[in-house]
Amino acid sequence: LLVGFVLYSARARNAMLPMRLFRSRAFAGINAASLLMFLGMFGSIFLLSQYMQGVLGYSPTEAGLRMLPWTGMPMLVAPVAGILADRIGGRPVVATGLFLQAAGLAYMASVVTVDVSYAAQLPGLIISGVGMALFFAPASHLVMSSVRPAEQGIASGANNALREVGGALGIAIMGSIFAAQGGYETGQTFVDGLRPALVTGAAVVTLAGAAALFVPGRRHAVEAAADEAGSLPERELQPASR
Repeated sequence: LLVGFVLYSARARNAMLPMRLFRSRAFAGINAASLLMFLGMFGSIFLLSQYMQGVLGYSPTEAGLRMLPWTGMPMLVAPVAGILADRIGGRPVVATGLFLQAAGLAYMASVVTVDVSYAAQLPGLIISGVGMALFFAPASHLVMSSVRPAEQGIASGANNALREVGGALGIAIMGSIFAAQGGYETGQTFVDGLRPALVTGAAVVTLAGAAALFVPGRRHAVEAAADEAGSLPERELQPASR
């Protein structure tokens, strides 16, 4: 189905997602980074939330509260990320965030045991949270700035769809790794499956950081999109008539 969609979109006159947009390094790079980031992040959260409840014995509410240093960090750090992105550009901020996210997942993989304390987990949760916060706002700006204003609706929809696909793939892939290496029989078997899954998540998010570095600097992002994506048909640039 995906191959068919790509082939149709490459030839259709009014494609829902014009494939020419992916000729832009900025558009292709930030969308690849988004897909890979959500793959690694959602797959990890899916397993870690179960780990906190099934292995460490927390209630759902207790587990959710203990995850807040990760999932709630964007509320504190996102404004700083916006200021940094305005000053130095979105690419270094997004890439730094992704590498921090990967470091946090790698740290969690190194400390998970059947009886690890919350204090030992906290640094990994905070690092991952800061990384996620540095990613979100600048990434959205990079998506919007990689295309012309008339194409921003298409770009936003494509980026959101790829994020959702990444999340679904992350749960499927990392869940499969978990099932192959461990299981739900005991706390130790859960940890045996969780650790390689988190390592995989860290590796995938590291690849996302590398994809973010592929995005051109802010001075050249719009020009690169114009040069590589090609011109919109004239009828698309004209306002609709009654």
